[in-house]
Amino acid sequence: MSERIEEHPILGVQKKGKTVKFTMDGKEIEGYEGEPIAAALKAAGLMVHRYTQKEHKPRGIFCAIGRCTDCVMIVDGVPNIRTCITPLKDGMRVQTQYGVSGIPFEDQ
Repeated sequence: MSERIEEHPILGVQKKGKTVKFTMDGKEIEGYEGEPIAAALKAAGLMVHRYTQKEHKPRGIFCAIGRCTDCVMIVDGVPNIRTCITPLKDGMRVQTQYGVSGIPFEDQ
């Protein structure tokens, strides 16, 4: 977990909570409870959060303060969650978002 964001521009210095497990597209990952989901994903080396509707281009962390929508993902079945400001909880299910769904474009 060496790529961790230590100080968030809006949320400030991040205190490390207890280690928790969550899934990203079915793969189990560890992070710290309470840190932004995007920070845990970045620490695990996962930078693509969604693909755009029209051109299917990858997007990930951009503003990291909840203003843009580049980091939106499906979290516990709910699409369009801004992962840069959403705190990580044990057992969360996080999915790559394709346009407005969790179904890859080639399968739609």
